[in-house]
Amino acid sequence: MRKLSYILCALGIAVLFCVPAVTEVADMSYYLDFTTRVVIFAMAAVSLDLILGYGGMVSFGHAAFLGVGGYAVGILSYYGITDGFIHFGVAILASALVALFIGMLSVRTIGVYFIMITLAFSQMLYYLAISVNTYGGDDGLSVRGASVFAGVVDLADRDQLYYASLAILLGMLLICYRLIGSRFGMVLRGIKSDERRMIAIGYSPFRYKLLAFVISGVMCGIAGALLANQTLFISPAIMHWSRSGEIMVMAILGGISTLFGSVIGAGLYLGLEETLSRFTPHWQVLLGPLLVVVVLFARNGVLSLIVPRRAKTRHG
Repeated sequence: MRKLSYILCALGIAVLFCVPAVTEVADMSYYLDFTTRVVIFAMAAVSLDLILGYGGMVSFGHAAFLGVGGYAVGILSYYGITDGFIHFGVAILASALVALFIGMLSVRTIGVYFIMITLAFSQMLYYLAISVNTYGGDDGLSVRGASVFAGVVDLADRDQLYYASLAILLGMLLICYRLIGSRFGMVLRGIKSDERRMIAIGYSPFRYKLLAFVISGVMCGIAGALLANQTLFISPAIMHWSRSGEIMVMAILGGISTLFGSVIGAGLYLGLEETLSRFTPHWQVLLGPLLVVVVLFARNGVLSLIVPRRAKTRHG
């Protein structure tokens, strides 16, 4: 079963690497932009799956980190700074600090309290962005220049942006797989399963959960920085609670606790949105029942239909 998973992942990655060449030959550049968007939102979904699927932390304000990363690029660009190392360095640092602050207050709680705290902070950042007229307020902020990395990589080029985004996504997946398979990951999963038992044997759930939350926030912040480079525009709407809900749907749709399933979930969700919106502006009315059907018939996500999960034994 694991071998089949690896084969399918390898095939999926190979297909993604071929997208720019195929779209150029077919003269369908729009689909390159669409796939880039899928890859970027897949990062956000993977980052959420890290804390939701393996840490049991249901963050309903994850889009805040998208906004932090995006505004880091937008504000620096506003002042004429186009150096990609500075853009992404500031995006990572800002996302880490915001995640650390939110996490220190939220990871001490569980259940609906954790959900409400993350949602509240996300909405606070959303309204803060609306109130700062210097950077566009409710109208948003145009990014004056895409990130340039020492003249070698220019994210204004669509092919370079795509391959950079894909490379970062693959790097995130690799890091997450290594984390989950490490002692840190085993402790995190143990905390999700039985936090009291982990405390009893000497572990500090707060530190492990906080670190996972910060790592997740940084990953989502990087996705936000890439999204700002793709659209050359950033607005408070990216931090709205509904966007956090969309990211959660992507993670759940693909399969919680699978990581790569989040990539499939992002592609499926955005693909359905793109297809249905062509027929009606009220595409959410059609998308809702489709998502309900998927949840009913694939309770472990779409990935479980392709690669069924092994039944858990009494010992896990």
